[in-house]
Amino acid sequence: MSGPHGALVLLPVALGDTSWQRFLPGEAQQRACAIAHFVVENAKTARAELKRIGHPLPLREMDIQVLPERDDAASLDALLAPARAGHDVGLMSEAGCPAVADPGARLVARAHALGIPVRPLVGPSSILLALMASGLNGQSFAFNGYLPVPDAERTTRIRQLEDESRRLARTQIFIETPYRNERLFDALLATCRPDTRLCVARDLTTDEEWIASRTVRAWRGEPKPELARRPALFLILAG
Repeated sequence: MSGPHGALVLLPVALGDTSWQRFLPGEAQQRACAIAHFVVENAKTARAELKRIGHPLPLREMDIQVLPERDDAASLDALLAPARAGHDVGLMSEAGCPAVADPGARLVARAHALGIPVRPLVGPSSILLALMASGLNGQSFAFNGYLPVPDAERTTRIRQLEDESRRLARTQIFIETPYRNERLFDALLATCRPDTRLCVARDLTTDEEWIASRTVRAWRGEPKPELARRPALFLILAG
């Protein structure tokens, strides 16, 4: 805690089925295990994560609140009430770092507005891990979230991102719902220019981790990677 308030502690969550020692420093695990109040994206996955890291409190004794889909100042203030009373509050997404490509940024902003200290803990970010391992440009990059689902709109968006990548020498990063990974991969091979570099990063930080970075031309000549229903990120850099 700091001053009259507790802190809003940003707790990274596992990216897959793996032990906490593989992705979370011991000091971060200890800090998380000292918290009794949590604001989470999904209560079920949050309870599983707290069990994974060995939280000493029984689940029934924890205060676990779910982030509302539509939040206003009053609802955010209610979630931060324990911090205003002197207790730390942990913010957790379903996977990876909270408030990065996940809900929670408004809660963090509200904490700042109320003078509540914000404390990010070290842990896994799939976006940064994939970028680190891609061999693509790490000086200029953009995370674009999900691409459109309809084929024509997705093709248009891929071309836009590839053109921007070429113009700015920028790595473009995006994700897809796991059951649509193969469709996105096929669309990238069909749409991108042969010399555009494409990295696929799957199952990061788990025993099934697999990362490959090649030109689209090279990908077209290889067997397709196993992507169905596996968490993955896609990165492109146009030449």
